[in-house]
Amino acid sequence: MESDAIGAAATHSDFSLFSLIMAADPVVKLVLLFLLLASVWSWMVIGEKLFSLGSLRKKSRQFEEAFWSGRTEDFDMRPGQASNDAASRVFAAAAREWSDARRGAATPAEAAAMVSRAERSMRAAVDREVGRAGNGLGVLATIGSASPFIGLFGTVWGIMNAFLNIAEKQDTSLGTVAGPIAEALFATGLGLVAAIPAVIFYNKFTGDLTKLGDQLDTFSQDVLVRLSRRASESARD
Repeated sequence: MESDAIGAAATHSDFSLFSLIMAADPVVKLVLLFLLLASVWSWMVIGEKLFSLGSLRKKSRQFEEAFWSGRTEDFDMRPGQASNDAASRVFAAAAREWSDARRGAATPAEAAAMVSRAERSMRAAVDREVGRAGNGLGVLATIGSASPFIGLFGTVWGIMNAFLNIAEKQDTSLGTVAGPIAEALFATGLGLVAAIPAVIFYNKFTGDLTKLGDQLDTFSQDVLVRLSRRASESARD
């Protein structure tokens, strides 16, 4: 008898994904809609960061190569003028001191002060560039941490509805609990679908930001060494 009831329920009920969502409890529908929007939002952030971080590191390397090959020696860069890449903006933060060092510092004390100002400017510029490049990662962190719990809430709600159906109909057949249980499992799955890519790419982008920060720090330190040498030589002359 039980097997006949299950077969009849499966025959006369439509368990397609669309019909399942349309027949879901309003609370479960709200949970599913939120998780779907969260997943779309996270993929938009992921796509933007894949392009922007890769382009940022590539342009920074190109500027460094141009700088160390001497092709930027005649550039008169000031903050606000260099906007193509992170490395040029970092260099622009200390460009005035660089130009002063080329013209010559009057005393060793002035040379030391010049290098100190350049160091502070470049350190602040590196922090700004890393912070700018990291905009949006908080979204991935929030989606990655919150989505499983939101999906779990939908799961609990669906299971609760399944027990309420059993109590109302006094029937434990599959037809009574299949819908709410399916809604519950779908909420769990969608929560994981939203969370897993967000967590994976958040960790990837965090590593990329660390590499970018290290790259800019190394470049700024190399510039400061060269600036210090040039300022000291000019002061001695």
